[in-house]
Amino acid sequence: MVDQREHRARRMWRALEPVHAVTYFAPESRAAAEALGVRGFWRGYFALRAAPLGPVPAEVVTALFHTFHPAFVARAVPAVWDVAPPEALLRARLDGVDAALRRLLGTDVVAGPALAEAAGIAREAALAAPTAGRGLAAANAALDWPDAPHLVLWHAQTLLRESRGDGHTAVLLAAGLDPVEALVVFDADVPVDDLRERRGRSAEEWAAARERLTRRGLLAGSGLSDAGRALRAEVEARTDALADVSWQAVGDARAERLVELAAPLVAAIVSGGAFLDRNPMGLRPLAPAG
Repeated sequence: MVDQREHRARRMWRALEPVHAVTYFAPESRAAAEALGVRGFWRGYFALRAAPLGPVPAEVVTALFHTFHPAFVARAVPAVWDVAPPEALLRARLDGVDAALRRLLGTDVVAGPALAEAAGIAREAALAAPTAGRGLAAANAALDWPDAPHLVLWHAQTLLRESRGDGHTAVLLAAGLDPVEALVVFDADVPVDDLRERRGRSAEEWAAARERLTRRGLLAGSGLSDAGRALRAEVEARTDALADVSWQAVGDARAERLVELAAPLVAAIVSGGAFLDRNPMGLRPLAPAG
């Protein structure tokens, strides 16, 4: 059954997130964006992730992606929609993921019953994922489901993780943490190389956020205070609770079956270099059993 030492929703996120990560880190995904004229990792990232929203302005992407500096987003959006419209980027996104997963998993696995079973469970969970007040989740939920099981699994995890992320943003706001403060609290608790630069934040912004958090008693020296650690834990616990709606619909036994089925798939994705070990989420995939 599900490991009770870790919240079910967090365990499922760790078990499945690398399936979504091929969208940005697999060479096939990058090549698909570049074939449309979208050059550079960050332009590709914003284009592929925001494409379900339609040709929205930078302000909308900044709001929904939450922690990126507005000027960092504006380097890509809205100019990228003139290079390739969202409809073309959505097709390219699916084509790139298709090619990447076929290479990473192999023909036999892609066509096999285990992946089809995993896709079925993940789809059931994704169909139960909350979208109310969750812009990125709702935009992805509005897309047509692909037919092939490996793409169903990918689309399901995309919807699940965007629903989780939207919920996380709401929890951060309720905790009184602005986008830069949220990054500082995260970085102080789970150090990630170059987190500030990866979100386009300046050293001055970072220092000002640290000062605000220190005045609130959430930072002590270079790390979190006891109050800061408690707030961080509360944010993560609430994020997990909000994301657990999907797994309540599936139930413990089938959720754990999905973990079992996904483990070799994720291992192939990670070993194939389509998931960053040092990622901005501080996420470590589940280790394969055995």
